[in-house]
Amino acid sequence: MSRYRGPRLKMLRRLKNLPGFTGKGETPNLGEFRVTTDQSASRKISQFCVRLEAKQRLRFNYGLTERQLLKYVRIARKTRGSTGQVPLQLLEMRLDNVIFDLGMASTIPAARQLVNHRHILVNNRIVDIPSYRCKPKDITTARNRPASCNALRGKSSGGDKIPDHLIFSLSEGDRPAGLVNRVADRESVNLNINELLVVEYYSRKA
Repeated sequence: MSRYRGPRLKMLRRLKNLPGFTGKGETPNLGEFRVTTDQSASRKISQFCVRLEAKQRLRFNYGLTERQLLKYVRIARKTRGSTGQVPLQLLEMRLDNVIFDLGMASTIPAARQLVNHRHILVNNRIVDIPSYRCKPKDITTARNRPASCNALRGKSSGGDKIPDHLIFSLSEGDRPAGLVNRVADRESVNLNINELLVVEYYSRKA
């Protein structure tokens, strides 16, 4: 299944708040499409539906394909540690998510576009793969060229919303930069989700 490129409001009505999909701190106005409490309470929801919704929330928030998310779950099953938390750690350490968490892009899709267009350097080398897994001590900066500066203009904010495993700063020429000082933990995840439901959904596939 390919990455979703349809209308965002359709997904938000179904999956509610997705910070990586809409931007941090933004609460879209669903207006007349909002489902009332009485309607949702009268509808019986199966366990499969609950697990499917959790999986969809995770997939759409990080902008993954079905194959990519399944790959992360399979890696988690072979890795020591919590099977539910390992995929979240891997997703938080992706380059496009690091760019988003540093405030250099308003959403994860916008961060992915910056990486694809070769505006981002990792340890002074161009990296154009959004799924690149950042490691501790990696330094992420914007390229020193007019196109990159225009792409990042007004987006590099830093601020208090940056997770603890990242440090935001300005390099030479006021270019936004970030340092990965450790591997992300569960507290770094801004998405409200029960990761065990995702593992249960993929229990027959992984």
